[in-house]
Amino acid sequence: ALNGGTSGPHSGVWCRSLASDYKEACKEAVLGAWEKPLKATVYVTLLGGASARFYTSPDRSSLEAALLERSNQLGLLSPWIRNATSDGHVQTLVKVRNEGRLRHANLGLLSLVYCGNYDLDCALYEARCSNLSTPWLKFPERLLDVGFAGRWWILDSKMQDFDVNEDEYKHLPAHMQATSPPSVQEVERNEKLHKESWLPLSMEEEEKKDEQMVNTKEEVVSEENQAEQLQEEQTAN
Repeated sequence: ALNGGTSGPHSGVWCRSLASDYKEACKEAVLGAWEKPLKATVYVTLLGGASARFYTSPDRSSLEAALLERSNQLGLLSPWIRNATSDGHVQTLVKVRNEGRLRHANLGLLSLVYCGNYDLDCALYEARCSNLSTPWLKFPERLLDVGFAGRWWILDSKMQDFDVNEDEYKHLPAHMQATSPPSVQEVERNEKLHKESWLPLSMEEEEKKDEQMVNTKEEVVSEENQAEQLQEEQTAN
């Protein structure tokens, strides 16, 4: 009972002092932000950006979903159409995952995916001995992907033009292997032709077309008549 009676006042003093410290800290923060608004804005922006990146950092499940989606996209294509870079990177990730060597490390603002030497359940001496582990200097060689802002950047970059097999165009000349965007004049001319194709035909154009059809028919008839006359002359001779 004596201990309970003495602990009450001490705990109350400690809580009041803690609340007073927080109150003074908040007051100083508000005064500092009022005196230096630009500095406070920069700090708040950096803090908000870091918090957003922390909550949008992709995890292991998002990597599994992205890998499954990319595998399905490549599976719908013929092997002759797939991009070799895209297919090779996805196949590497799938192989490492199936072997149990795919590692994921969440660093807060970003996530790293790298390749381990052995499965986590492997009981070999080489897998358990820390002295035989791969040094950190070789970590960039084992890095497979970087997750940031809800995306896996290396996987997305490797999947660009995943339906274009560049090996099909190696036999072409150098000037035909690369395509250049059309010029402004070509774009304007194509747009003009496209708009003109939707316009209704005028009466003059229809009359011209009818005259051309009549002329072509008359020419065909005259040619047939000439051919018949030649056949009659040949038969008469």
